[in-house]
Amino acid sequence: MEKAITKIVIVPSPGFSHLLSLIEFSKRLIQLSNALHITFLIPSLNSPSESSKSILKTLPSAIHATFLPPIHIDDLPEGTPIAAHLQLAVTRSLPFIRDALKSLSLTPNLAALVADLFASDSLICAKELNILSLIYCPSSAMTLSFCLFLPKLDQIVVPTTQFKDLHEPIQIPGCVPINGRDLLNPVQDRNSIVYELFLQKCKQLLHVDGIIVNSFKEIEQGPIKALIDETNGYPNVYPIGPIIQTDSTNSKNGSECLTWLNNQLPNSVLYVSFGSGGTLSQDQINELAFGLELSCQKFLWVVRAPNESSNFGYLNSHDDHDPFKFLPHGFIDRTKEQGFLVPYWAPQVQILSHNAIGGFISHCGWNSSLESIMNEIPIIAWPLFAEQKMNAVLLSDGIRVAIRPKGNEIGLVEKEEIGEVVTRVIEGDEGRELRERMKEMKNSAYETFQEGLSIETLVKLVVRV
Repeated sequence: MEKAITKIVIVPSPGFSHLLSLIEFSKRLIQLSNALHITFLIPSLNSPSESSKSILKTLPSAIHATFLPPIHIDDLPEGTPIAAHLQLAVTRSLPFIRDALKSLSLTPNLAALVADLFASDSLICAKELNILSLIYCPSSAMTLSFCLFLPKLDQIVVPTTQFKDLHEPIQIPGCVPINGRDLLNPVQDRNSIVYELFLQKCKQLLHVDGIIVNSFKEIEQGPIKALIDETNGYPNVYPIGPIIQTDSTNSKNGSECLTWLNNQLPNSVLYVSFGSGGTLSQDQINELAFGLELSCQKFLWVVRAPNESSNFGYLNSHDDHDPFKFLPHGFIDRTKEQGFLVPYWAPQVQILSHNAIGGFISHCGWNSSLESIMNEIPIIAWPLFAEQKMNAVLLSDGIRVAIRPKGNEIGLVEKEEIGEVVTRVIEGDEGRELRERMKEMKNSAYETFQEGLSIETLVKLVVRV
């Protein structure tokens, strides 16, 4: 008799990086069980990006994706943080999510709804249909531990005090101590609507049926031990990492930069990229360009047009601007033998796995951090927004696979420091030591990945075998 198919619905939040992680997670689920069918219900702001549509075309037949009608948030005040955009997009998509779930429930075996952390409002629909409600946290276990701890921390710290003003580091359960200024962006202003929305999300976490986190105990033993400690009263936590992308879309930019890398020496090139949406100010672009030139090291730089908002590119596809015109005068000619410039996008999976790459200036998004570990690439930690400062603390102070530039009193990382740090990573003993630690992490990750025990447990929970 043919085994019944169990249906799972996944609701990501808008934005490419979270969608990407959930797609890789869903691929692993169906690899472990041929009795699953997965449906993505994707909230969107404006039209879906080309990168999102492109990757969805590669999905196996057991995974189906639907973009929900675009949500327009023109009524939000100018300057509303991106976190509020993400959460409101999901909240205003609830009628469409509810209708889609009701339609899916007309046939048997709708078992669970898995929601991204910023899409947790959709779990109300799971409760209405009496199916499992699960959260997917695409970031580190340290970030998840903070989210579950925040309701308590909010009660401990006097309401008139900002976390960034605390004199002592905050001790998140199981984690390295962290200064308040390095906590997630949404909690930096406790008087804001963004903080209230985020605090509400964290409280919701305590009432779900389970939480999936893209990490593994070999790199985050302390946080994961705290998360699964039954005395904390948390829901069941499933550390199922490392979930990373294994391929990326080909393009002219991609093939050209890979050809250039083929002509470079092993471990000799610094890769510079700030993720799918990170942007630098014009002043910082200038300092970075001069610093790379000053280092005399080979580099491959994914260049974006400048913007004072560090997350401007996260929900905005690149415009018609040539990003190279914002580089310092003469820089391209002076460094034509030293570096390779790519506008806006490059095939990061192939780049980080290339033997010419010896270091990575990274925004410390969790996807990029895991990809670095799996490819033994030392990190120069350059966080911009969201939880990236927390990841930078974990990478530099916790598992010690990164160097974090200090920057000056206004947060600008100057060319002299950039040149010095780049040289330390590419040529120095410090870089070799970081690479050795990365190798240890990679070997542990492969063992965890091959065993797949946590994700197999999750499949059994959902399928109820």
